Amino acid sequence: MKKALITGITGQDGSYLAELLLEKGYEVHGVIRRASSFNTHRLDHLYQDPHFHENHLFLHYGDLADSVQMVKLLYELKPHEIYNLGAQSHVRVSFDIPEYTGDVTGVSTIRLLEAIREAGLAKNTRFYQASSSEMFGQVHEVPQRETTPFHPRSPYGCAKVFAYWLTVNYREAYNLHASNGILFNHESPRRGETFVTRKITRAATRIKLGLQEKLFLGNLDAQRDWGYAKEYVEVMWLMLQQDQPDDYVCATGETHTIREFCQECFGLLDLDWREYVQHDARYERPSEVELLIGDPSKLKHQLGWEPKVKFKELVKIMTEADLKLAYQELAHQNYQENMAGEQISSSPRACSRTL
Repeated sequence: MKKALITGITGQDGSYLAELLLEKGYEVHGVIRRASSFNTHRLDHLYQDPHFHENHLFLHYGDLADSVQMVKLLYELKPHEIYNLGAQSHVRVSFDIPEYTGDVTGVSTIRLLEAIREAGLAKNTRFYQASSSEMFGQVHEVPQRETTPFHPRSPYGCAKVFAYWLTVNYREAYNLHASNGILFNHESPRRGETFVTRKITRAATRIKLGLQEKLFLGNLDAQRDWGYAKEYVEVMWLMLQQDQPDDYVCATGETHTIREFCQECFGLLDLDWREYVQHDARYERPSEVELLIGDPSKLKHQLGWEPKVKFKELVKIMTEADLKLAYQELAHQNYQENMAGEQISSSPRACSRTL
């Protein structure tokens, strides 16, 4: 049985990757940060799935800022594959906490790579680094491919460039099977609600049911290449099955504006997005990335992979999932109101008033 270690396992990509690896018969280990509340809801269904009747999923407390713990964990587990998905991954937030972003998103990669060497795993362990289209930033060519120069426009993008070149350096210096997946924007119903796509689908479905009135967004003209996260994690796995490590762009080859995303999402709900969406300058980035569109040709030709879910289907998947959540929220709200009404009508003071 192969053994894999995933940092960032509680996130969108980490949970889908854990699913995929478990289905392939892996023993999966994940690193989670200690907190006062659990943040494992994206993984809970895996413990309840009869398909995984034997417990092959293990979670370990750790932090990418703690190199000692990473070395101890690698000594103990000796994983065949390591997927470094952990990061402070919100681009807008990285402007507010640039030092933290640089440490957890960038420097943490060298901690992991050094931990692999320190644990004596360089010959037998394969390493995947989650790189990002944000590294291209102010793009130098359209579409962006593996040879396109980087020009990051955020602390997050800069940290990812640092981690990217570290991965290349350790591959060349120590003959480590280390690969970069330059994934363009990939979304799903498991996307965090502060990311713009999920923010839109959550708001639109709540507006449809009268739970929300308005949606406030920043730059509506930014263009992104959006794919389906559940498909993209397969690319991560494929990259580590190759005889030779390499770097690949993973994208759909299509680009759409945030305005188009709003139009498509609200349209599925028979709503005119222009009546509900308002601009708020607080959500603007100090330096914006206006256009991202990837060229996945290398990925298709060398790994035989191409995306199946395109823009319209992706928006539909997310909107339908969030509409179910909105209905659940509405039912809970109605239940709470009914319970509150019953308590008032049955109280002594209420009874005396009716008498």
